[in-house]
Amino acid sequence: MYIRNMEHNFSAYNVEIKNLKYITDDGRKFPRTAIVTFFDTRGEEIGTELFGNLDTGDIYSMIRDGSDLNLDNCYIGDLSLSLYRQHNGLDKKEYVTLNGFSARNTFFEAHIATDLSYCNFSEGGVSFEGASFGNGKVLFNNSKFGAGDVIFSGVLFQEGHIEFTGSEFGNGDFVFKNAIVRDGLKDFQDMKFSDGEITFANTEFNTGDLLFINTDFGNGKFTFKITRITSGKVDFHYSTFGEGDVVFERAEFGDSRVDFRAVDFGTGRVNFNRSLFGTGVVTFEGASFSGSKFYFKRVLMKIGSKDFSLMEMPGAELSFEKTDFGLGGLSFNSSRCNILSLQSCHLDHYVDLRIAGASELDLSDSIVRDIIDLEPYNVDVDIDTINLSGMRLLGKLFMDWSKNSCKTAILNQKHTSLRQKAEQFRILKENFNVTGKYDDEDLAYVMFKRLESRSDLDEDLQTKTGAGRISATVSYAARWLVFDAAGQYATNPVRVLFSMVVSYIFFSLVYLSQMVFTKADIIASVDDNLSVVARAFYHSAITFLTIGYGDHYPFGSIRWISGVEGFVGLFLMSYFTVAFVRKILR
Repeated sequence: MYIRNMEHNFSAYNVEIKNLKYITDDGRKFPRTAIVTFFDTRGEEIGTELFGNLDTGDIYSMIRDGSDLNLDNCYIGDLSLSLYRQHNGLDKKEYVTLNGFSARNTFFEAHIATDLSYCNFSEGGVSFEGASFGNGKVLFNNSKFGAGDVIFSGVLFQEGHIEFTGSEFGNGDFVFKNAIVRDGLKDFQDMKFSDGEITFANTEFNTGDLLFINTDFGNGKFTFKITRITSGKVDFHYSTFGEGDVVFERAEFGDSRVDFRAVDFGTGRVNFNRSLFGTGVVTFEGASFSGSKFYFKRVLMKIGSKDFSLMEMPGAELSFEKTDFGLGGLSFNSSRCNILSLQSCHLDHYVDLRIAGASELDLSDSIVRDIIDLEPYNVDVDIDTINLSGMRLLGKLFMDWSKNSCKTAILNQKHTSLRQKAEQFRILKENFNVTGKYDDEDLAYVMFKRLESRSDLDEDLQTKTGAGRISATVSYAARWLVFDAAGQYATNPVRVLFSMVVSYIFFSLVYLSQMVFTKADIIASVDDNLSVVARAFYHSAITFLTIGYGDHYPFGSIRWISGVEGFVGLFLMSYFTVAFVRKILR
């Protein structure tokens, strides 16, 4: 019909009733014809459509008789079950049964409202496919739909005010796709669905509040794909979903305040991929999910805070991969999930990642320009694995080496190489330096150097053979002994001091063994009564500390060992000075 081609364009219309018979394509006859002329925003005529016309009195008679209501291709004016009850002496909330209802390609208009509230639609399905609602509100409050599909595909709601509050649906699909709802209130609160598919795909809701508060969506699949909202409030809080998938893929929420607080997303797969959010607050606070996949990939957001705090999704993978969170803070405070992925995200503003529980937090390849807060403060933070691979840290990470278990959180990673783990510890080292946590910086630096060295060894063992592999292993062992074991890469002066004591005792015992079992000796150049043990330890001390009084001198093989000890002592004393001064100056 012609109206379907122009419904996106007309902004006004005129209805003229003629006493001419109208015969539909399926042979139904009407005593009058309604001529509806459509006009664009400039008042110019853009088309005309003919409909069969029924008086509401005739419709009310059919309702009383229990006849089937086939209103396809009709023009219906001021249809109101409230007036029907009033005229028939019924209670205001008494249900009225409509049998065999169909209104395909029907044109409704009303001075106040097309009112089908407290209506009991019989089983077998209800169709408004291709219908248009001109002037007046459209009300289905507390109506009951029996088993069968309920179809609003391609419907135009010209005034934009529709209400389905408290309506209930039997088994069957609810199809609201390709519909157009002009500016106004869209109220779907407290609805109850059964097990059929629910789809609002490709529907244009324009401006005005869109309310699904406390709605039970049953166990069927819910689809909101490519649906468009210009502005207002989109409110799903306290709604519940069942076993079916929940799809908001490529939905456009415009400059709306989007509220999914305390929503139970059920057990199916949840998909917000590529959806668009404009200027406005977005909140999922307290939402729950018992399924495994909650995808929020490549989403684009603009201005406004984004609140994902207190969510309970313990078994779910929450993936926000390549999402642009725009301007405004982002919070996952006290939420629980299995995996939270912010891979390749641009995090330009404060992000609260003090998660109550997660097996893995993936921040790989992200770009951070502000603060990421992971440090426990009045909340417990429990994250088993944290992945910082490839992060571009232009801001700061608020973390604590011990409280956040940084060492195990990185070493627990299953799919990163030693080189990648080392790089993550380097990021933490530089971050702790900027945030003034110098002890944590030292711990991160030690792990960075250890893993870097081990990674070098593994690469050499993979690429070299024979003598090359032996040389690489010896080099690794020497570096480990000198740089790590002796002083933890100059980060631990106490460790260096302990290494000095161990080295001193070692050389002393070597001298003693040489004096007992060989001809080597430590000869006194002055008279003294020192025992063999005392001479060994005394000579070791003056040699290690490079004092060299000259009152004792080595003989035999001890000469060469003394030279080695002198070098070791000089090295370790310098090593201690560097480590000690490094601690003091910071």
